[in-house]
Parts: sequence; structure tokens; C-alpha cells
Amino acid sequence: MATKRILVVDDEHLIRWSLTQMLVDAGYQVDSAGSGAETREKFKEFHPHMILLDICLPDASGMDLLQQFKKENQDLAVIMITAHSHADSAVQALKLGAEDYIGKPFNLEDVLHSVQQVFEKCRLRDENAYYRRVLQKKFESDNLVGNCPKMIEVFKMIKVVADADDKTVLITGASGTGKELVARAIHLHSRRADEPFIEVNCAAIPESLLENELFGHERGAYTDASQRQKGIFELAKGGTVFLDELGDMPLGMQAKILKVIENKRYRRLGGGSDVVTDARIIAATNQNLPELVKQGKFRADLFYRINVMNIDLPRLSERKMDIPHLVNYFIDQFNHEYGRNIEEVDARTMSCLMKYDWPGNVRELRNTIERAMMLEEGRVLGSDHLIREITDCTEAAAEENVLGDEDVGANDCFVLGNFRLPKEGISLEEVEKELIKMSLNRWGGNQTKAAECLRMSRDTLRYRMKKYGLTGAGDDGKA
Repeated sequence: MATKRILVVDDEHLIRWSLTQMLVDAGYQVDSAGSGAETREKFKEFHPHMILLDICLPDASGMDLLQQFKKENQDLAVIMITAHSHADSAVQALKLGAEDYIGKPFNLEDVLHSVQQVFEKCRLRDENAYYRRVLQKKFESDNLVGNCPKMIEVFKMIKVVADADDKTVLITGASGTGKELVARAIHLHSRRADEPFIEVNCAAIPESLLENELFGHERGAYTDASQRQKGIFELAKGGTVFLDELGDMPLGMQAKILKVIENKRYRRLGGGSDVVTDARIIAATNQNLPELVKQGKFRADLFYRINVMNIDLPRLSERKMDIPHLVNYFIDQFNHEYGRNIEEVDARTMSCLMKYDWPGNVRELRNTIERAMMLEEGRVLGSDHLIREITDCTEAAAEENVLGDEDVGANDCFVLGNFRLPKEGISLEEVEKELIKMSLNRWGGNQTKAAECLRMSRDTLRYRMKKYGLTGAGDDGKA
């Protein structure tokens, strides 16, 4: 690890010398300055990680220097040096970004301890920021892949509701469509991104424990409540509470959640007063809430309150044009995760994946690709490792095509893959356009592989894509 650089700034020579010797002995690289002008020069030349900065200098204010240096380098750690008579200024310096202050006269061991603590605090802050970026990268787009019209609308809605981050959001869709991922994307694109995101599965927690989980309890609220416990709404403190499977929440709890949404207040178990929360609520369900309202299983007032901003996720069977993109995304993900080197999917496998209806949606597709990649020994993902339901679906579709061809008759239609030559004929340009679209779909938008498949150069493919107004896999012909 590189040696940390510390700049000691004080107009008293003895203080500068003492601090410098102590810090050098502790293993730091140290320089010093006795005036504002010298400090500015050393700041540019020495590039310190930390400055021990006297508030009063003969030609400058330490407070002004603090603001200037923090503006130029937000990661700079500053410890102010101040006489006891300037204690109010020290407090003001903390508000302006200083990490700590030491008062004169001081103990050198106390100064060293403060320096070490501040560096440790900065290390933990940087480490936390790094892992937050890693998590954000993982959840921002994980599984949220696609360019079909329905998914484009979903992405637009994520942006809208993220900006309006004081509003409750309802995410609906079948199991496996990515409701949690959408909730996390909303959180990470909102001003609450630096605050907690806490998920609660309303179907997995018994009714007797759910209230305690959400709202916490006071000491003595029940037999084993030996001390106060914070609930999820309190722990979220300015972040997001994600209520998954809201349709399974008991009616009694629904009334209390409605109060939280409307008044931003709740009461701990055993508590005598309300607690205020500023956490945002995002709810999700795979159930038909209007039907549950009719059956008396879901409160109408809660449904109308949460259904203001709704994001409805399409089933994978409704956006099959996104399957090649998802497959390539999962292959890249699992290559990295498991150290594999799968390069592509063969034509039969992609055909199987495209024809299957995916009742488990994106989650089922992800699990299918993961299983196949774990079993595949080569670099091309074949259909041998797909489950029987997927391959049987493709064989059944092929049989239907054969039967359909026999019924049509030899003079009515010529079949080439998925393309049929109509009896009235068709222009060659339409055929070429359709083949380009099919090839791009097959290779998930990879123009190099699509061009090789069509026995043409990549430049020729791009020229003809431009000619027909095509932009990528699954194109509907609109630029």
C-alpha cells in the first residue's frame, strides 16, 4: 500500500517540527508549510492525502483554505488545529467538511490517534462506495434486458417513478418477470440510492410476525421483548421498503400499511405514540388485485392508493424478440461467474428457446441457460442439455409446420424455415429484409455473426440494414 502523504500547516515552527517528526516516525510521508501562500503551493506540488491545518495563519484564514481545498479535492481529509478560544470556528470547520479538529496545546499521541482514525474512516468510506458501485452495477441492469416496445415502456416508467421518489409504486407481473429488479432499479436511480433498500416478502412471514418485522416493538411488548427493537420502516430511514407479494398480506396489516402510506406514521408493538417514517414504499404482486378486491381479500382503499403509479411487466412469451439478447447476456454473466468459455448458441438450441413459451418467464430462461452451461463441455451451447419440455415444444412445432404444409398444397406455398412464399408472390427485397431480420435475431444482434450467416461482409450487411431501416435484432423495420 502506498505511503499516505500528510501536509502539516502551522505558523509556529516548533509545532510544525514536532508534528512532522511524530508523523514521519509513524511511517507517513510528511511536508510542512507556515503560511497560506506556502500551503497553496505545497498542496499543488505535494498532493497530500491529509492536511493538518491551523485555523489562524498570518496571511490566510484556515477556513478559507479548507473550503478551497475541499472544492478541488473532495476526498482530501482535513484535521483543523485550533486554540481553545476558537472552538466555535472548529465546529464550523466540521460543517464545512473537516474530519476532526485538535486543540492547542495538544498531546502528540492524541494527534496520531486522530490521524489514524480519520484515515481508517476514509478507508471504510471508500470501501463502502466501491461495493455500492459494484452492487449498483449488478442490479441496475441484471435481467432488465430487451429492446421490445413493452420493455422500452418499462424503462421509461422506471425513470419517471425514480424522479418522483415520494410516490408509492405498484409493480405487477407474473412470477419471474423481474419485479424485484425493477424495484431496485427505481431505488438506485432515485435520490434515495445511498440509503437502504429493504425487501419484505409478505407471503413468507407469518401474520403474527409481520407487524413486528415491519414496525418493531417496545421493551415489554410481549414475553420475550427484553428490549426495544427497530422495525424495517425505521431501519430503512430515508431509503426504500419493497413489499413483495403484497396480494398475500393479511387484511389487518393492509390497514396499517395504508396508514403508513397516507400519514407516514406507524406505531411499534407496545408503543404509545406514533413514529414518523420517510421511507418510500414500492409494492409488487403477481396476483390480480382488482379481482381480490371484488372477493373481499384486498382492501379497495389500499388498492386505489397504491395503484397511482403502476408498472406492469410483460411475460417473456409476449416479448420473444428479446430472448437472443437475454441468452447472450446470461452467457456472458455465467462465463464470468463460473470461469466458462461458451462462445455461442447453436441454431437448434436458439430455435428451441424461441419456440418455448416460458411459463416461468425470465427466471426460467436464466435457470435454463445456467444449467445448460454447467453441463456443456464445448464452446458452443447445444440443445442436448435443455430439459425435455423445451425440446418437445420445438418438435411439436415442427410437426405442425409439416402438417400445415401438406394441407396447403404444393402450388399454394413454398416454405423456407419460418418464411412462406405466398401464392400471389413477394418482392426479393422483402425476402432479403426478412432474412436479415432472422439472422440478426438468431445471433442476438451480433452483426459480424449475422453477416457470416448470410455469406456477406459486415459492411454489406450494415448497408442493407440502413437500406431497410433495420437497427438490430428483433427489428420491426422502424429506425
